[in-house]
Amino acid sequence: MSVVGFDIGNENCVIAVVKQRGVDVLLNDESKRETPAVVCFGEKQRFLGSAGAASSVMNLKSTIFQVKRLIGRNFKDPEFQNELKLLPFETSEGKDGGILIHLKYLGEARTFTPVQILAMLFSNLKNVTEKNLEIPVTDCVIGIPSYFTDLQRRAYLDAATIAGLKPLRLMHDCAATALSYGIYKTDFSKTGPTYVAFVDIGHCDTQVSIVSFEAGHMRILSHAFDSSLGGRDFDDVLFVYFAKQFKELYNIDVYSNMRASIRLRSACEKLKKVLSANAEAPLNIECLMDEKDVKGFIKREEFERLASGLLERISVPSRKALADAGLSVRKIHSVELVGSGSRIPAISKLLSSLYGKEPSRTLNSSECVARGCALQCAMLSPIFRVREYEVQDAFPFSIGFSSNGAQISTGSNCILFPKGQPFPSTKVLTFQRSNLLHLEAFYADLNELPAGVSTNMSSFTIGPFQASSNEKAKIKVKVQLNLHGIVTVESAMLVEDHLDDSARRGNIHPQMDRTKMDSDSLTNVANSEDNTAVHSQSSDATQVNGTLKDKANQRFEIPVKENISGGMTKDELTEAQEKELHLAQHDKAVEQAKDQKNALESYVYEMRNKLFNTYRSFASDKEREGISRSLQETEEWLYEDGDDETENAYTAKMQDLKKLVDPVENRYKDEEARAQATRDLLNSIVDHRMSMDSLPTEDRGLITDECNKAEQWLRERTQQQDSLPKNADPVLWSRDIKSRTEDLNSTCKQILRRKSSPANSDESSSLDQQE
Repeated sequence: MSVVGFDIGNENCVIAVVKQRGVDVLLNDESKRETPAVVCFGEKQRFLGSAGAASSVMNLKSTIFQVKRLIGRNFKDPEFQNELKLLPFETSEGKDGGILIHLKYLGEARTFTPVQILAMLFSNLKNVTEKNLEIPVTDCVIGIPSYFTDLQRRAYLDAATIAGLKPLRLMHDCAATALSYGIYKTDFSKTGPTYVAFVDIGHCDTQVSIVSFEAGHMRILSHAFDSSLGGRDFDDVLFVYFAKQFKELYNIDVYSNMRASIRLRSACEKLKKVLSANAEAPLNIECLMDEKDVKGFIKREEFERLASGLLERISVPSRKALADAGLSVRKIHSVELVGSGSRIPAISKLLSSLYGKEPSRTLNSSECVARGCALQCAMLSPIFRVREYEVQDAFPFSIGFSSNGAQISTGSNCILFPKGQPFPSTKVLTFQRSNLLHLEAFYADLNELPAGVSTNMSSFTIGPFQASSNEKAKIKVKVQLNLHGIVTVESAMLVEDHLDDSARRGNIHPQMDRTKMDSDSLTNVANSEDNTAVHSQSSDATQVNGTLKDKANQRFEIPVKENISGGMTKDELTEAQEKELHLAQHDKAVEQAKDQKNALESYVYEMRNKLFNTYRSFASDKEREGISRSLQETEEWLYEDGDDETENAYTAKMQDLKKLVDPVENRYKDEEARAQATRDLLNSIVDHRMSMDSLPTEDRGLITDECNKAEQWLRERTQQQDSLPKNADPVLWSRDIKSRTEDLNSTCKQILRRKSSPANSDESSSLDQQE
């Protein structure tokens, strides 16, 4: 079983695995620890990860990146419309209001959803992991932002399923970071909890969590975020500055050229990193646009002035996280700063001012999430023994339920799972109903959500069912906020009071149809119970034919149908899996054809060189001429008609060449092998002659005869071979000499066994006489 953690960033991905000696970050095919989150559709195949980033310039309009910002989003969302300005590929609105990506691939117009693109990234990470570990990979833990909605979380699970992965948990980024921080520390206070603030400034977002640590335990007190503030926004400040400058100095408008825009953004990102370590930095780009080279210069002070508005926003999630946790700044023991966008000195200075202490960089800012996910996977895995450590995460949103438009109240409010609720968590709702029960889950507070997110989550239809009498049935619905942070209806039960057998036989069945049905009505108060109450309630029950019976009542399971707003159906998921499998098989076929083509090309060049050097004396003039002509024809075919052929075509060409070259190559190889085999035979003859001194005269004569015969045979055959030119097939092959050596050794061993057998017989006879 694999123990793997995946961190899917907006720009890069990281893979971590738990091994016996700790947590390792895997290297990709380019021996790098970070893999670009890029999918590029080339002319003949897909390029994923590092290969996708390398091919993106040549296939700009069919390169998909920053897919994390597209997952679970609505096409008409104003924030997504702003994202479109940065994306070179074509998009449109789907039938469910989602996003569709349009591109050309293999000469056809193709349409993909962001979930399918994300599945391609997962497939690439899965392949990298399997190459490194040399075992199949399925189970994993995946890091996600805390602000992800129910739909986005389900989309991640769907993408992982399409890729053949089985996520054991979707883990909040800051929770994973806190785990990788806390599980190794042994210096926490024993008098009370230690409070640590984790500030994660990623490529496209900022997340803050306040975490309470005690020995063997960590608890998330609060999550806060700004889902549209990250390192790329600071890049954009530089982009706007230089775009304006180049407009004035060089009369070029980079906004009108997507390729120029991408190159300038990339240069600005590098410039930002230089400014993190230097007070000033130059910018130089060759042939940016209209064949013009551009130059620029900026000081760190100017950059910080331009980004002052962004810097002010950095402090907002921190203040909110402290307020939600109910803690003052003085109670924060330390501040951990992580994330790819956290290296700007002004950010550290601002956080120092806010928290009253210098932020620490104890963790690797790019790898901490993946490492924490891998540790969590090890905890959930049955094959790894991890020391006892409790991880208690908190849900960042309030969730309510309604039935037929009326909210279900749970005591003092209408919230079933309040903000900050530890999860996984289960609640049991009790209803009085006559037939179908319709439930809808929704976010209770719009202000808690990222901008543009709908409050609708999912709906559930429970039933049909029928009570045993004309009264409304008692329905118990178990609602779960599961380990992934997804709300589901785990089960529903029809509860009947204890009746005599005749009444039960005549009236009770969970799916029995009735013509007379009472109108639905909602009880004003729905009872809420926790896991303990649910378990104690069921402890005396037994199950018979799908029916739970206990001392006071009996229960019937009721079917539950789930409808996810904007989610994938089972049929759509199956279709996406088949589509990904087909694309993967095509990519594999193209790669195999490329490998075989490269092998054929290398063979042509190698044999041409050897034919007139190494193999020159082992081929006749006629053979050299024929092989040389075939090599030339094959080379011309490779660069003309054979430029885009199948693996079988290249294999057939290779076999045709080998039929001509192999006889020559065999002569060359056998000359050296024949010399070695000759030495081995002569050594065996010498060894046998030396070992026969202690043998009887008769046996000594036999061995001498065998050695003389072998020596005579070798002398005669060698003379015949030496009389032939090297370009003729040998009359004496190395295999013949090896066979003669084996025969000699076998015969001599038989003679030696005959010597030992009489001795053993004499010894046995003497023992018999003594008895």
